[in-house]
Amino acid sequence: MMNGDNDDVGGFLNPGTKRGSDELLSQTGAVSNGSVMSPAPNHADNNNDAKKVKLDTKNPGAPSRVIHIRNIPNEVTEAEIVHLGIPFGKVTNVLVLKGKNQAFLEMSDEVCATTMVNYFTNCTAQLRGRAVYVQFSNHKELKTDQTHSNAQNPSAQAALQAAQALVNQTDTQGGPNTVLRVIVEHMIYPVTLDVLYQIFSRVGKVLKIVTFTKNNTFQALIQYPDVVTAQAAKMTLDGQNIYNACCTLRIEYSKLSNLNVKYNNDKSRDYTNPNLPTGDPALDSALAIGGAPGVLASPFAAMHGLSSPLTAAYGASPAGGMPFTGMPLAGVTPTAAALGAAGIRLPGQPSPNCVLLVSNLNEEMVTPDALFTLFGVYGDVQRVKILFNKKDNALVQMSEPHQTQLAISHLDKMKTWGKQIRVTLSKHQTVQLPKEGQPDAGLTKDYSNSPLHRFKKPGSKNYQNIYPPSATLHLSNIPPTVDEEQIKEAFTHAGASVKAFKFFPKDRKMALIQLGSVEEAIAALIKMHNFQLSDSSHLRVSFSKSTI
Repeated sequence: MMNGDNDDVGGFLNPGTKRGSDELLSQTGAVSNGSVMSPAPNHADNNNDAKKVKLDTKNPGAPSRVIHIRNIPNEVTEAEIVHLGIPFGKVTNVLVLKGKNQAFLEMSDEVCATTMVNYFTNCTAQLRGRAVYVQFSNHKELKTDQTHSNAQNPSAQAALQAAQALVNQTDTQGGPNTVLRVIVEHMIYPVTLDVLYQIFSRVGKVLKIVTFTKNNTFQALIQYPDVVTAQAAKMTLDGQNIYNACCTLRIEYSKLSNLNVKYNNDKSRDYTNPNLPTGDPALDSALAIGGAPGVLASPFAAMHGLSSPLTAAYGASPAGGMPFTGMPLAGVTPTAAALGAAGIRLPGQPSPNCVLLVSNLNEEMVTPDALFTLFGVYGDVQRVKILFNKKDNALVQMSEPHQTQLAISHLDKMKTWGKQIRVTLSKHQTVQLPKEGQPDAGLTKDYSNSPLHRFKKPGSKNYQNIYPPSATLHLSNIPPTVDEEQIKEAFTHAGASVKAFKFFPKDRKMALIQLGSVEEAIAALIKMHNFQLSDSSHLRVSFSKSTI
């Protein structure tokens, strides 16, 4: 017989006798939603140590549409609890008792709830790398009074609204599904099928992967055996960076429910059928007579265990599986071995180089400050040196190797001051400062302590707003005393022809300004970034992906 609401929170009795507590009702009898109420005197502190967590998962109790989830990490959000329920049906309410390491999820009906409990009875649920325990609650519904309603708890309300939107979506992507669509943004280093396999198989068994390029972005479709694993992968990996501040994973549900893989090679793979052909007739015939050394035609076969700091972080995860969401996965810098494995070739260099050679510059216009500002859009410039005997050439030292790749990909062959500049890796490891008394004429400058670095904070949001040079500039840090005409006049004075201007409707500190050409915008960014608009405000300028 169940012991209702007076179960002991901390001590669990023998299996089959009773379940752990539904620590749900406050002493007034009203449900406390989103806040922790005072426990009754006979309730022990719910630390859920290893011995206490041996719950009676094989006897989940009488069905109820309210589900009791235990042993949750302290920092878990309402959204994460709701995500556990989404694959099984409509979620109608949520309650997180953070101080008790417990949560409650109300489903639309008992059928959904029963499906969820049955699933997690055979397959342990995880939140942030910790095993959590799912069972029916003693309560038949989550009742809330006005004081503790979801209207008073914005995070719970937002989580429920997002869940509803996810269930209803049919246009841009499918609903919860076994197939995920993965887009890799800011792909500075190559990302391969094997890299994706390592990352996504840490969450659960990957059945199939298909990779392709669409709209100039690398994408993949990844199929899991069930909706719950796909849901966990989406929740855990969406927004994570494979390498430091680049190769960002954007994950949504695919409309496809099954992937049809015809070939096993470096573009597609069916892990349930290793006997598929590679699509290479010569290799397939060699395989047929046993003459080939391996099954796959992938040139990346040797990459396992090397390729990605994200996979390395997963391997170091305390749970040996899904990592804690708060793990600083994005803070790992690629090692030389990883870069080599990922196909980055750095001739003759023991480690990745941070120095760029910029050539075909306009000698009349170029200054160290101008190059600092332009290249500073793509990374933190440490030093600039215009060559004394060849002033249309300069060396630019960035703070990290991937920033040099960003600068090359965005600025090489860009028309700047009337000339198409070339940007390549330099053979130099560092930019040397002139020795005392050596003639330099101000051609070498050190910017290591500059306050204008855009990326000095780890994980800076500026990394998410890196775009190629465009005719439209994004302006920020505009004081309320400065109007549209003053800004347009300043740009016109700097030699730009202003075609359009628009303040952001919700934030007047920001605006877009459209100029006559990309070349004009490059020159305007160099002149106007850090332009003094008022006594205390300096303009911030970057390239925009939008147009007016």
